[in-house]
Amino acid sequence: ARMWTELSCGLNVDPASQITCQFYEETSAAILVRDIDFSSTCEHHMLPFSGKVHIAYLPRDGRITGLSKLARVVEVASKRLQVQERLTAQVAQALIDKLDPLGVLVMIRAEHSCMTVRGIKKSGSSTVTLDSRGCYKQNDTLRAEIVNLLSHP
Repeated sequence: ARMWTELSCGLNVDPASQITCQFYEETSAAILVRDIDFSSTCEHHMLPFSGKVHIAYLPRDGRITGLSKLARVVEVASKRLQVQERLTAQVAQALIDKLDPLGVLVMIRAEHSCMTVRGIKKSGSSTVTLDSRGCYKQNDTLRAEIVNLLSHP
């Protein structure tokens, strides 16, 4: 019972509530945070999946938040029965709700236990999901630039 309480502690928490501070900086540059570790529990198989979350956003009028707040959004959104596609969208929506950026792009790469330890048993396989909003959804060139920055060290 304690394990399930821990694995689902984000269930009744809005991920956007983790963005508790905002700062204003004169910047027109994208902000990228890569390789945020996460683990979650697949709602279909009740097995873990884990990986890395990469977040990019383009501030509107210089409105930014602390970098740790982005990791906190990921932590809350991942601590519930989840699917990777929804997790990706929830992280993106949290930034939209709190920061109203010009654009947001969230990419998640994860390994799912349902693929590696049961069924097809293909270890090493990974699933990549991508959610782009605002200018990153509307502009293919901008989206490609950000995806490239998030995909390569």
